[in-house]
Amino acid sequence: MQRFAYANPATLKEASGLLGNSWDDAQILAGGTDLLSLMKEGLTAPKLLVNIKNIKELTAIAPEKGGLRIGAAVTLDELAENALVRRQFPALVQAALGITSPQIRNMGTMGGDLCQRPRCWYFRQGHGLLAMRDGKSLIPAGENQYHAILGNSGPAYFVSASSFGPALVALDASMRVVSPSGTRDVPAAQFFVTPKDEASRETVLQPNEILTAIHIPAAAAHSATYEIRQREAIDWPLAAASVVLKSGAPVIVLGHVAPIPWPAPEAGKFLAGKPLNEETATEAAKLALQGAAPLSQNGYKVQLARVSVKRALLAAAKGA
Repeated sequence: MQRFAYANPATLKEASGLLGNSWDDAQILAGGTDLLSLMKEGLTAPKLLVNIKNIKELTAIAPEKGGLRIGAAVTLDELAENALVRRQFPALVQAALGITSPQIRNMGTMGGDLCQRPRCWYFRQGHGLLAMRDGKSLIPAGENQYHAILGNSGPAYFVSASSFGPALVALDASMRVVSPSGTRDVPAAQFFVTPKDEASRETVLQPNEILTAIHIPAAAAHSATYEIRQREAIDWPLAAASVVLKSGAPVIVLGHVAPIPWPAPEAGKFLAGKPLNEETATEAAKLALQGAAPLSQNGYKVQLARVSVKRALLAAAKGA
């Protein structure tokens, strides 16, 4: 790990003013569960770390404008234990409890989960975000059993690592982003992006911006997240799905199968006006994966994703 300076601002304005125009100038430190690993592995080397965990407005969960505001520095444990979240947003609680490490839940934050870098082993071993060599990706002909089966027409083949991204997209959440030039609100569905080159990132955040809060517009008690892991111990999901039951049609968003949380609108449209049961959930799950394009070693993820969709739908219906 290279040397770095450390700042501990007390206000959001102060923190925002410490950031630069490059990721090498400064980066935000909250739980540090991903950033410190990246620094140890030599994948990033910011000159300054800006700690935001002492900024009170970033650490609260509170009702707001008919919905809910979750500060970006709220820990995963705090989210999972909050009575309001447990009552109104079970999909978020299930996503939090799927992270089985008590240490990560205690230290990791909502903002950190949304902004963490890909877990792709090519990236983590220093081959670059897109693992390009001589103008061609190493992944399609390489070890790709944990890579994307949707949205993988190139050049990105990694999967979005966020546990909460699919649920927040399904819940129609928005992200509050602050920089020295002002504030903007980004819909969760637009917050995640598929990079087109090595210099890009997986979210819309710029180096001088801070994700400060997540706003969910209204209660969605009939929701669920279902994840499938290889092991129940510390592991990332192989496939996941978040579902929100709405009066028109259910909203279904898949996770860990594409470079971004992947909506499945056709599956939701199929269920509109139909009873939600084993048969219709199975058919909707098939529709959700109809565009899948597995790589040479990850075809098994298609069935896992179907199971995730089906069980998330049935879990949400049971909650209803």
